Amino acid sequence: MPDSSALPPVRSYRLPGLAVEEYRVPVPLDHFGRGEAGEAAAGEGWQLEVFARVVGTPGSEKPYLLYLQGGPGSEAFRPTASDPAWLPRALEDFRVVMLDQRGTGLSGAIGIVDDRVTGVPASLAEAPRTDPQIVALAEHLTHYRADAIVEDAEYVRKALGVDTWSVLGQSFGGFCTLRYVQEHPDALDAAYFTGGLPAVGPSLWEVYSRTWRIMETKSRRFAAEHPESAEALRALAARVTESPLALPDGTLAGPAHVRALGHLLGASGGAEKLHYLLELPIDSAAFRHDLLAVQPFGARNPLYAAVHESCWANGEASEWTAEAVMPEAFRTDPTLLAGEHIARDFFTSGPLAAWEDVAHVVASVEWPVMWEAEKLRSSEVPAAAAIYFEDAFVPLEFSVPTADLLPGMRRWVTSEYEHNGLRASGPTVLDHLVRLVRGM
Repeated sequence: MPDSSALPPVRSYRLPGLAVEEYRVPVPLDHFGRGEAGEAAAGEGWQLEVFARVVGTPGSEKPYLLYLQGGPGSEAFRPTASDPAWLPRALEDFRVVMLDQRGTGLSGAIGIVDDRVTGVPASLAEAPRTDPQIVALAEHLTHYRADAIVEDAEYVRKALGVDTWSVLGQSFGGFCTLRYVQEHPDALDAAYFTGGLPAVGPSLWEVYSRTWRIMETKSRRFAAEHPESAEALRALAARVTESPLALPDGTLAGPAHVRALGHLLGASGGAEKLHYLLELPIDSAAFRHDLLAVQPFGARNPLYAAVHESCWANGEASEWTAEAVMPEAFRTDPTLLAGEHIARDFFTSGPLAAWEDVAHVVASVEWPVMWEAEKLRSSEVPAAAAIYFEDAFVPLEFSVPTADLLPGMRRWVTSEYEHNGLRASGPTVLDHLVRLVRGM
């Protein structure tokens, strides 16, 4: 229950079937004293503020469940009584805290609008063009990883006036949750992971080598099941190799953008979406707009592109590893598609081009250690994880050993769902994990 020191909500209201409270919580940019950007921002009086929306049923005094979104760089769901599909099940037992992770949504969203950078101190707001501007903005973005998100969550928990809560992490949200279990076990009643147990020990090179192999299997299956779509992919790849395809936002789509369509194969129903996209004529307005819409990396959420690879980095630089380890077969066979693999070509045209130099600097950063096996072995937080056999983005081969590090972990390894099983299953995945933690 909240105590008398709890921060009052900035707004409370009702939606059909839901009672909502909104909070804005001041947090330091630099929780760890690692960089100059935090000191400079503090010197200017700049304040980072994170936004959290608490969703419950009317009159509910149930315990809190913090939801940590996938990404990095995407805000939390904007909920209704039935969306996301797992929410009704969560509300049976919890009030759900939807946290916009720093740099997203209403938590100082990072972006470039009218040639100005949003969500940053005034000293960094000019679009980066000179080397000092580029380096300073890149340094600022080093404060937007899972470790900082977890510390922000601790500020939110204390603002709500509660001693403990549970946490649900989807994909990158699971990476954050693992850090939470490691660093603040006494704050957690339980931890739930869905497609979100990262590698602890294996290098980025090993991780991306494995995800390319997974995508080769998924790509070949798609081509066998949809031969006409495979032919359309070949035609599209030949077209963009000869001359990039101009998309509505100015992006010039080349082979990397075609290859990126494979990320659809990592989610339930994604193969069908790709099939229907490829039936459209290349020179139709519908195709150009739809091709842009399904690109995984874009300027609406530039953090996803600029710091994505770093979310795996556990004491190493990212250095465009996904691109470096891409098998040669993917370069020559356009029916072999990528998953969540960032490419430098995404930054060479369109709105993401403004982030190209910053992304190169971020890729060279030697990141601190995020997860430590010995600390995880000593954390006894009750936990359950859904691990998917054919997860295209967070491979089972690494998730299972990570699960084994946690004494309080109960794992569910299943082939019933893809990476988006939490949402695609409705109540099923969350219900199963809650029951596992409760020994049911």
